[in-house]
Amino acid sequence: MLVPVRNMAGDQVGSIELPAAIFEVEVNTALMHQAYVRQMANARLGTHKTKTRGEINRTKAKWYRQKGTGRARHGARSAPIFVGGGVAHGPQPHKHTLKMPRNMRRAALRCALSALAAGDQIVVVDKLEMEAPKTSMMAKTLQSLVGDNSALVLLADRDVAVESSIRNLDNAHYLRASYLNIRDLLKFDRLVIPQSALDVIQIILGQEAKN
Repeated sequence: MLVPVRNMAGDQVGSIELPAAIFEVEVNTALMHQAYVRQMANARLGTHKTKTRGEINRTKAKWYRQKGTGRARHGARSAPIFVGGGVAHGPQPHKHTLKMPRNMRRAALRCALSALAAGDQIVVVDKLEMEAPKTSMMAKTLQSLVGDNSALVLLADRDVAVESSIRNLDNAHYLRASYLNIRDLLKFDRLVIPQSALDVIQIILGQEAKN
């Protein structure tokens, strides 16, 4: 797939051939959904908890006598049917971790990248560099590249100036190319890839696609 290469001003300065093994694979929506569910589940802490009737700090003495009141038989006010009592079948701390083979996770990434490429949602830039953090300058750059659409900017390596410039923008987010994940790929309208970050993607996803 041949796509234009733009500079930070939005002008086309060349073109580049995106590898078909990464950006032109058959899109498997079920696989992408499985990878997304796994990532969201693994992000859960699993610390939610309610107290059972045995954990309620109330007297365990019988509330009133068994017979002669005309009321139902109750042994304690910690029963779930009473206000302030325990919770029946409430959530308890547990792990939500889901497993998925690495080959499947990376295949899901290739599907997501292919879907973005097919929808003309990938913007390749020759370089993305700034001498000092400047949010207004980065906002102008993204406006020229993606317009009013939200954007995920991939970086090949740590860049304090670029990261600080993007951090305060509401419709943009930066991410290291080595930390590419299905959630962030599906969250934004456009994917901005400097050529240096594209090389990292090819190293991670390209070799495995050939095997």
